Parts: sequence; structure tokens; C-alpha cells
Amino acid sequence: SLPLSALTRLLSTHNVPCLLVELLEHCPWSCREAGVLKKFENGAWHTVAPEDQLKMTKLDGQVWLALCNLLLSPECHRKYHFDGFNKSQLLKLRAFLTDVLLDQLPNLVEMQRFLSHLAVAEPAPPKKDLVLEQVPAIREHLLKKNAGKWEAIAKHQVKGMFSPTTEELRLQARRWAQTYSLDMMEALAPDKPRCRVCGAEAAKRCSRCRNEWYCSRPCQLQHWHKHKAACNLLA
Repeated sequence: SLPLSALTRLLSTHNVPCLLVELLEHCPWSCREAGVLKKFENGAWHTVAPEDQLKMTKLDGQVWLALCNLLLSPECHRKYHFDGFNKSQLLKLRAFLTDVLLDQLPNLVEMQRFLSHLAVAEPAPPKKDLVLEQVPAIREHLLKKNAGKWEAIAKHQVKGMFSPTTEELRLQARRWAQTYSLDMMEALAPDKPRCRVCGAEAAKRCSRCRNEWYCSRPCQLQHWHKHKAACNLLA
């Protein structure tokens, strides 16, 4: 179950159940263009075939499941204010609960029963609890202290943390080379090294970075234009 403060915000502060009803009513992930039905799925709009127009999308299912989890929980029954407005909004859902929809998402049968009961009953007033919330003092202090400076801070971070110099890259590459010793790894390998160019058994290694193997000098020269950047970094 959700913490008391989170549940209070969902039900009382933001009235999320009514917001979800609005989503189902207006269905922003569905539209018609020139009489053709389109639905938004997986980050793009797709034309819906006539035989699939009543098929529930993933977004539809997520909204319905969110409503089920909120409205059918005992905590919600105790804390949500089913006043005239909220009740009328929730009862709009009955028009959407067709047999086709219930076949696709059987969990909604419980929702249908709940709405039928809500239509003829007067739920008890919500129980008012004392809610104590922690104030994010450190976050508020940082926001206040750095107000108007975030763009400069971001530029400094990009320059100092995400744009290493060539020398820093060299140092990191040497550390990796020492950590993953090629001599030790090759001694454990069951097969002999192969030429990076032709795949033949290799006996020569790049003398600078000691990372690439070649069977002959011509193969090494042929591969140099590809290997040069990595070699300069590791050497």
C-alpha cells in the first residue's frame, strides 16, 4: 500500500481519480484524420484497422488499472471524498464498461460492481487523519542557494565532468591496460593469437600498445590507418 502522505496527495490534493476519468473521456492517444482512426502506441501514431478499432491499447489499459487500484482499495474508500462532483465524474465510467472491454480486461468487472453500488449508495465521509510530512530541507536549500545559476552549473559540469582532456583519456586507458593485463589473459587463452587483418596465426604484436597481433609487417602496415587512433591512446 502507498504511504499515507502519498495517498493523501493522490486522492485529496490532486484528485487523481477524476483526472483519470478525464483522460478516458478525451482519450488523447486516439484521433481521427480524414475519417481514419489513429492511435498512439510505442512512440508513434498508427492507423487502426476497422476490425481492431475496439481493441484496447496499452495506454487504455494502464489508465483503467490505475483507476482499479485506487478506487477498489480499502484505503481509498476511507479517505476519498465521494461528494456530488466526484461521484458524478466516476459514474461516467459506466458508459465505457461494455462487454467488449470487460472481455479484454476482466479486472474491470469489480469496477463495474463498485460503480453500480456507488450509484445507489451514499459513501461515508472520508476519515481525516493527521498527516506529517518530512520537509526536504537540503533540496530546498540547494534550490534557493543556486537560483538563477543552474545554466552556469550545467556548463561547468559538462566541461569538467563530461569532457575529459586527451591526457585524462590516456591516463584512464593506461589504468585499464594495467588492470586487464594482456599477457596474463593471453597465457590463459587456449588458442594462439590471430592476425588482426587476415586471421592467420600471429607471432608479431604492436610494439607501442601491445594490443594488436599481426602475422607479418605488410598486415600491420595495412591495418595502421585503423589502429592508429587507439594505439596513440593506449601507448
